[in-house]
Amino acid sequence: MTRECPAPAREPGAPPSGPVLAEAAVVFAVVLSIHAAVWDRYSWCAVALAVQAFYVQYKWDRLLQQGNAVFQFRTSANSGLLPASMVMPLLGLVMKERCQAAGNRHFERFGVVVAATGMAVALFSSVLALGITRPMPTNTCAISGLAGGVIIYIMKHSLSVGEVIEVLEVLLIFVYLNMILLYLLPRCFTPGEALLVLGGISFVLNQLIKRSLTVVESPGDPVDFFLLVVVVGMVLMGIFFSTLFVFMDSGTWASSIFFHLMTCVLGLGVVLPWLHWLIHRNPLLWLLQFLFRTEIRIYLLVYWSLLAILACLVVLYQNAKRSSSESKKHQAPAITRKYFHFIVVATYIPGIMFDRPLLYVAATVCLAVFVFLEYVRYFRIKPLGHTLRSLLSLFLDERDSGPLILTHIYLLLGMSLPIWLIPRPCTQKGSLGGVRALVPYAGVLAVGVGDTVASIFGSTMGEIRWPGTKKTFEGTMTSIFAQIISVALILIFDSGVDLNYSYAWLLGSISAVSLLEAYTTQIDNLLLPLYLLILLMA
Repeated sequence: MTRECPAPAREPGAPPSGPVLAEAAVVFAVVLSIHAAVWDRYSWCAVALAVQAFYVQYKWDRLLQQGNAVFQFRTSANSGLLPASMVMPLLGLVMKERCQAAGNRHFERFGVVVAATGMAVALFSSVLALGITRPMPTNTCAISGLAGGVIIYIMKHSLSVGEVIEVLEVLLIFVYLNMILLYLLPRCFTPGEALLVLGGISFVLNQLIKRSLTVVESPGDPVDFFLLVVVVGMVLMGIFFSTLFVFMDSGTWASSIFFHLMTCVLGLGVVLPWLHWLIHRNPLLWLLQFLFRTEIRIYLLVYWSLLAILACLVVLYQNAKRSSSESKKHQAPAITRKYFHFIVVATYIPGIMFDRPLLYVAATVCLAVFVFLEYVRYFRIKPLGHTLRSLLSLFLDERDSGPLILTHIYLLLGMSLPIWLIPRPCTQKGSLGGVRALVPYAGVLAVGVGDTVASIFGSTMGEIRWPGTKKTFEGTMTSIFAQIISVALILIFDSGVDLNYSYAWLLGSISAVSLLEAYTTQIDNLLLPLYLLILLMA
């Protein structure tokens, strides 16, 4: 991000602002590029979904301005329905294409299910917005109904009965998670961020249930099961304690002891047995053997531990500066927050180059630690709850307007999702050649390099503003240039990457994502890597 500031307020009912239209133009350019690369009935569904999401996004924006949305959403951004609606469908499309090229029929159908599920949850969010809009938007309802009818008709004749049931299961989980989490966590998400985050969690939960029921017939990779169990376990833990602490004060010693005891019970009595059932071995022994299997892994773990200590020292140093400052409202500047981006880049690049499975597992463990510490901070669990509140409050920005602090978790997700989402069975035959070899680096390029450089240069040297925003032309251009330089360095040091002259597509992908960063008001740490991942895989 170059320089961020809340967008000026608009009158309810006014047409979409310039930045919203520019963001939509970038998203449509990405959708049409994927459509041209794939060009089948599913990509036509994606185009239809994008058209209806564009019209419905305006209705969501008006509901937010009038305060008539069902839940309390983050107010410093627009609804973000269009860019969020297209992530899962486009990801499913490119995954289907890559697995089809690799001859993997199972994961090809899995990509179709991902696309269909993304379209289903996006259509639900659209129906929700149209259902609570008064007066009823006749034209938008007609467009949304036509697009939805086309999508449902094509999917009905493309999916098997089992796949349709799977899509409906995810949609049901998504509906319930929306009602529960958006009520418990007001102002933490925009409608688009809720669609993206809760849609992803719903899909993961359904996959875990499905694989748990079929694990005897089709055993999978323990690394994949580890991620699924950790994500679902942390979400269930959060829902359990959020419900529990409605009826009791979470800040007392008695509640804190109960929290730690119940965490042990859930971990040792639910999560570990569940993982044991999936991988058919002791999860703790498997994890220890996996982490220390080779000498390079030991070196990487020591190196990452030193970087973690460095990050903690940065937090402590900045808080010491605040304590010595006369202003009690001292906040860390945006450039200071970018120190963590540099640390994360230094963490991920060696992992991607030397041992991606280790990075996969280590990022999963780090996600569990981050979420657990956020629970401790949010519930004020002794002895660390109040300390974490004080330490992390220094790094808040306007996107942390709800009770949770999520920006550091979004940063971790943005860097890790390109590693987690690569369909590994479809890459064993070299189907990720050319620019697709950069897919694991999507988070590093989009967030670690592009977003960081845009913020630093835009806030210090930027003069020319993009219309309607506080982002600068100089920040965007230096972001693109820095990402190109980073790609050149990757080509030098990573022998597994060979672009095969696909430079034009790479430049267009980086430029499109950089323009999206300039205009979007959504969480860029999460959105940008996913769009760059989609473009590189296509």
